[in-house]
Amino acid sequence: MSDLHQSNYRGTVVVFDDEEDMCKILTKILNMEGYHVTAFTNPTMGLEYVGKYQPEVVLTDIRMPERSGMDVLKEVKKNFPNIAVIIMTAFASIDGAIQAMKEGAFHYVTKPFQTEELLANIEKAIEVQRLTRETTIFAEQIRRAHADVNLIGESPAMMEVRQVLEKIAGTDSSVLIGGESGTGKELAARFIHKASPRHAGRFVPIDCACIPENLLESELFGYEKGSFTGAAQMKIGLIELAHGGTLFLDEIGEMPLQLQSKLLRVLQEHQIQRIGGLRQIAVDIRLLAATNRDIPKAIEEGQFRQDLFYRLNVINVLMPALREREGDILLLVDHFLKKIAPRLHKPSVSISPPALRLLEQYRWPGNVRELENVLERVIVLLEGDVIKAEDIPADIRNNLTPSKILGSEPQPVSTRAIPADYREARTQFESEYMRELLEITGGSVTEAARLSGVSRRNLYEKLEKLGLQPDEFKKKGS
Repeated sequence: MSDLHQSNYRGTVVVFDDEEDMCKILTKILNMEGYHVTAFTNPTMGLEYVGKYQPEVVLTDIRMPERSGMDVLKEVKKNFPNIAVIIMTAFASIDGAIQAMKEGAFHYVTKPFQTEELLANIEKAIEVQRLTRETTIFAEQIRRAHADVNLIGESPAMMEVRQVLEKIAGTDSSVLIGGESGTGKELAARFIHKASPRHAGRFVPIDCACIPENLLESELFGYEKGSFTGAAQMKIGLIELAHGGTLFLDEIGEMPLQLQSKLLRVLQEHQIQRIGGLRQIAVDIRLLAATNRDIPKAIEEGQFRQDLFYRLNVINVLMPALREREGDILLLVDHFLKKIAPRLHKPSVSISPPALRLLEQYRWPGNVRELENVLERVIVLLEGDVIKAEDIPADIRNNLTPSKILGSEPQPVSTRAIPADYREARTQFESEYMRELLEITGGSVTEAARLSGVSRRNLYEKLEKLGLQPDEFKKKGS
C-alpha cells in the first residue's frame, strides 16, 4: 500500500494483474498522479482487500491464471455495485472486454495502453461514481432542488434582495442568510444555487436544528462500515454528496461547537474524513448558511466560533419580514392559491377584497410560511370557491398576533396567588407561559420555539426542567 500526502489524494485504486512488473508500473504511474494504490497478483487476496476497504476503482487484467478478470468483475459488482471496474486486455480481440462492459464494467483499456487514456478513464470513473452513488436515498433532496425558486414580490425590500442575490450568484463565496423564521431563507439559497455556475450540481439542504446532536456529524460527514455499532454499510455524508454543487446549512446557529470546528476545517482544507475513515476526501462545494439567531451575541456567549462566523459571513443577506414588504401580500396570496388549490383537488379559488384586507392588516409574526399555512387551512375548510372575510381565522380577523393571544385573558393581579419568593414566582410564570404556548401550538415544539424566540434545543431543556411533555398537548389539540 502506498503512502501519499493527504493534500495530493485523488482516490483509491486496487490493481489486479498476475504480472509483478505490471503491478509495479501501474502503482508508480498512479502514485505520481495522486492516487492511493494497492496491487495484487493474487485475485483472491485482492478481493478480500476490496471487501474490507471498498476502493473507488478496481483495475483488473481480464486473463489471470487463478481467477479471471471477469470473475473479479462479477464478484465486485455483486457485493459493491458502486465500485467502478476497469478491464485491461492484451489481446487483439476485444470480445471479452465488450462482454465485461455488458456485465457492468465501467470501461476497458488495451495493452500496451496509453498512460493518458488510462488516467482519463480512472478520473472519469471516480467522478461518475461520486455523482451517482446513493441517489435513491437522496431523491427527495434532488427533487426539491428543482422546485420552484421564484422569489415572489415587487416591494422595494424584495427588489433589493433579489438584486443582491443575482449579483452574488455568480461568485463562489460563502453566504450567510439572516432573517426571521418563515421569511424564505432556504428559498433564497435555492435561488442563488439555480442562478450559479453550480446549478447542474446538487443543492443539498440540512436543518441543523432538526437533527439530534449525536446524529448530525454522521449526516454531514458520513461514516465507514463498522465504524460504530449499527454502521452495517458505508454511508456518504451530505458534504461529500454536495461535491460540485451547493451545501445549505439551515439554522447553523444551532450547530454544536465541536461540529463547528470540523466544518471550519472543511472550509479551510476542502477535504473531509468520514467517521471511522483513515483517508481524506477532496470536496468542492459552495456553502450557504442561514440563521435567525443573533450570531454576534452567540459568539459573546461562547456558543458560536468567531472564526467560523468570519468564514461564513463573506456575504451577508437579510431576508425582510413580511410586514416590511408592502404590497406583496396580494402577489403571495395569488401565488399560494394557485399552488395549494390544485394540490387539495379544489377548483379555482379566489379571495374577496374584505378578506384580502384582513390579511394585509395582520402583522404575520410567522412571515410567508405562516401566510401559506393559513391559506391552506382556509382552503381545506372552504365551502365554495371564494374566500370571504368570515373564512379567515378568528385571530387574524381580530388582528391579534400569537403574542397577543398569550395575554388575551389576563387574570386580575388581585386574584392571583403570587409567591413571595422571586425564583418561585418566575418558575410559576415560566410554567404558565410554556403551557399556554404549547396549548396554542398543539404541542409543536418547532412552532413554540418560533413564537417565543427561543431555540428548539433550549426550549426542550426548559420543558424538561418544568416537567412539561409536548405530546400531552398534541392530544388536546387533536
